Amino acid sequence: MTHKIEGSQPLARPSEPVASSAARAGAERGQPVSAASTTESVRFTGEAESLQALERQLGSAPAGIDVARVNALRAAIADGSYRVDAAKVADRMLDLDRALTK
Repeated sequence: MTHKIEGSQPLARPSEPVASSAARAGAERGQPVSAASTTESVRFTGEAESLQALERQLGSAPAGIDVARVNALRAAIADGSYRVDAAKVADRMLDLDRALTK
């Protein structure tokens, strides 16, 4: 499949010459930059506000990790005494599958 490219359409030109806007920008470099004078406001939905409140709670609350239990499990794994109950794992996997397919 071949397409011929033709330059018959006129190019779009900016309304202001590029050189003048570049010169103007260069002339203002020594001046401090100020924020735009427009005022904008953001309004959150109730759901967004609830999510922000939850994020603040989770950020300030302890993680809820039982460090002593984690250390005991690490030690049991390290010394080889930790045993996995395959039936219990399978039951929980089936419970999860049932919950997801509802």
